[in-house]
Amino acid sequence: MIGKTRQGPAAEVEEVYDPEVGQARGMLRRPLPAGKMRHARRGPADDLSFWVAHYWMIRWDLRGCEPYLAESLPHPNVHVIFEQSGTVVAGVQIHKFSRVLEGQSQVFGIKFRPGGFRPFLKFPTSKLADRTVPANQILGDDVLALQAILLSSSEDDEKVEAANAFFRARVPEPDKTIDLAGQLVERILQEPDIKTVDDLVSRTGIGKRSLQRIFNEYVGVNPKWVIRRYRLHELIERFHSGDEPDWSQLALELGYFDQAHLINDFRSIVGYSPTQYQGLIRRDS
Repeated sequence: MIGKTRQGPAAEVEEVYDPEVGQARGMLRRPLPAGKMRHARRGPADDLSFWVAHYWMIRWDLRGCEPYLAESLPHPNVHVIFEQSGTVVAGVQIHKFSRVLEGQSQVFGIKFRPGGFRPFLKFPTSKLADRTVPANQILGDDVLALQAILLSSSEDDEKVEAANAFFRARVPEPDKTIDLAGQLVERILQEPDIKTVDDLVSRTGIGKRSLQRIFNEYVGVNPKWVIRRYRLHELIERFHSGDEPDWSQLALELGYFDQAHLINDFRSIVGYSPTQYQGLIRRDS
């Protein structure tokens, strides 16, 4: 496990993650001005890795501090999220995710692989898009006992094992299309020169209508959305690396018609122009 702690004049932020899980991607990173926060990302048991991508845990203590706005560009994944206010199944979030953190609390999340939550549903995953549903409606009332463990003061290992045990008892039948859906999404992530659905058709040999059906049924959003979102993830990662982009070249690399199209797309989803976002990073660093 890798741990990293960043400390500012009045803030302490700790990141802990299993190497195979890695650091979070798509975060709109603003340094915490004050208080304490811990973010852990842990892998599931090997026999659950076909369905579950990883577990994530966030704990914060902002008592006496200003509220903190956490924002990210979500991935094409379904999550089960445990909080004191209740446990929900959250479908793919189409828009930017924003959450104000204040006081002292914690969250435990389970991120399913693209397509990995489909066996637990009685309907296409796309029907969950931009929605949250009480988890007991899908996973049964036993999920409430799991919630008590995951939101306790127990160590991370105990929480991870409790989550493993819960889903190990509910392992669905294998489904070849889950694996295919995951491979398609991973390919979009790892091959930035896939810029359009036609590119994906060409690379995979799967027809456009078949791709649309797979993504609608298993992933929850269409392939165009996934391509567009991951190209913006890539742009944000470049900003955080400190690179000064050549906007015209970057627009072409990411599959945009021109620089203006890239800037407008970024602003419409992130809420800032690329230049404004770079300014926020510099100001807070």
